[in-house]
Amino acid sequence: MSSFTERMMRAARLDAQLYEEVEADQTAMGQAMGVVVLSSVATGIGMIGITGAIGIVVGTIGALVGWYIWALLTYYIGTRLLPGPQTQADVGQLLRTTGFSSTPGLLRIFGIISPLNSIVQVVTGVWMLIAMIVAVRQALDYETTGRAVAVCVVGFIVQILVLALIFALLGGNP
Repeated sequence: MSSFTERMMRAARLDAQLYEEVEADQTAMGQAMGVVVLSSVATGIGMIGITGAIGIVVGTIGALVGWYIWALLTYYIGTRLLPGPQTQADVGQLLRTTGFSSTPGLLRIFGIISPLNSIVQVVTGVWMLIAMIVAVRQALDYETTGRAVAVCVVGFIVQILVLALIFALLGGNP
């Protein structure tokens, strides 16, 4: 079994084999959740420059909730609305692969530097979207990337709307 750090590096490099590996490794759920938690905490710390100390709580909770919503939406959209002929997946497979696709979010900690926050958010958001596409393609056994793109983009848009609502309700600025 690969080390946690090695898996994270491979996930950040968009290594399709890594996503196949964690899809099949039922013991990788703890590692996948570790990536999500670390990425979420990094997001929370990065939000301090925008929202102050409350940014840690709002950013961390928002990132955790956002990832979970995105993962579940992706599962539903990918297995029910847009399944491929080979698609056979369970929620655990999607949670493990999409958990590792959160690896680029660790860089969101650099958002604490106010002038960099917007750039960090955009770059990591795009990187995480691309990683999510790779993860979904592998987990749902899609033959084409286009189907994975469609599933992820729809889920991403809904996730952004939900996060914007959470930030608005908590008085923050996303």
